[in-house]
Amino acid sequence: MTTEKMNKPDFIRLAKAVIDTEVDAIKTMGNNLDNNFGKACEAILASHGRVIVTGMGKSGHISNKIAATLASTGTPAFFVHPGEALHGDLGMITSDDVVIAISNSGTTDEVVTLTTVVKRLGTQVIGMSGDVDSPLAEIADYHLDISVEKEACPLGLAPTSSTTVTLVMGDALAVALLDARGFTPEDFARSHPGGRLGKRLLVHVRDIMHTDTDIPLCTPETSLKNAILQMTGKKLGATLVANNNKLCGIFTDGDLRRCFEEGVDMKHITIGDVAHKDCISTHADELAVNVVNLMQDREITVLPVISTDNEITGIIHMHDLLKAGIV
Repeated sequence: MTTEKMNKPDFIRLAKAVIDTEVDAIKTMGNNLDNNFGKACEAILASHGRVIVTGMGKSGHISNKIAATLASTGTPAFFVHPGEALHGDLGMITSDDVVIAISNSGTTDEVVTLTTVVKRLGTQVIGMSGDVDSPLAEIADYHLDISVEKEACPLGLAPTSSTTVTLVMGDALAVALLDARGFTPEDFARSHPGGRLGKRLLVHVRDIMHTDTDIPLCTPETSLKNAILQMTGKKLGATLVANNNKLCGIFTDGDLRRCFEEGVDMKHITIGDVAHKDCISTHADELAVNVVNLMQDREITVLPVISTDNEITGIIHMHDLLKAGIV
């Protein structure tokens, strides 16, 4: 065995040690939660302003993420760099706001100075630090303990367990507030209209269906030949069959293949003779994601869209759902 192989680091063991250390730190933080957490939530809920999250260095990065999570879950929030705040950006903070100030040591000069100044404005301060006797803890109206026994870094220097615990505390605040506000998936989607979740929860059939002259449409008396021309011309792989715009059937590419296989007389048969009369349909105000589920369950690719009195208002194809990012 070579020296190189003998000295090769056990990466899996090291990774598991880091994970175990950080998991233990999170559990300890959970056990240390006290009434200050509930009071902090109540202060934010009662506020008429925004939540301002601030921190320096690694705590600043975590602060930015906490602010983003709060904002996306119904609590207006943004990050303010404490150094920038002390050089002009303090004007972003008002007495109606709540400041969440984060410093693992609780002694970071910029953070302590900022919290001291905003307290004079009448702004409430929620402090997060790993020292309950720190200057930040003393200044804060409510202090949240984010102390850790040790960092996951073997040198005990790089912020690892401490930043993880801080992030989890921020998530706990955001989710507690989300629940208290009665925040719904639809509310979340409105904050994420460009994402897949937003599209799945906000896009309705009416937003993407084909309407008017784009609907392939025949009467029951239309010859099969002309119905095929209607299908190919509209390029949706189907044609709807209607009497006075009332849906009475659908004919698809699959039905056409079966006609060929069964030797149907294409010249003399009408579309009404071969169309599916008990066809599945949907409504314009249906969520598009529900149509996807329906199509997948029934193994179909196209659906007529009808009104409550069975009038045809549109048609939707699986390709439309794919293009809209629903699938």
